Amino acid sequence: MSRHEYQLSKQLAGQDYPFYTLIMTAMRQADTDNMVKLRAAWPDVAAELQARYDAPAGLLPDEVLDR
Repeated sequence: MSRHEYQLSKQLAGQDYPFYTLIMTAMRQADTDNMVKLRAAWPDVAAELQARYDAPAGLLPDEVLDR
């Protein structure tokens, strides 16, 4: 990790994003090796991220778009 990445992580932490938002973001940006590790640690999050990626507008079958 570089100092720059560390500083950016502080900025992101200050935004108070929900934990699983950050995990899904990490999964979206992960290379193959890191995705394997993330999927092993959070298999349900990886499965939901894939399901939402494949679903129109990210909506799962039992959901409706909030307006």
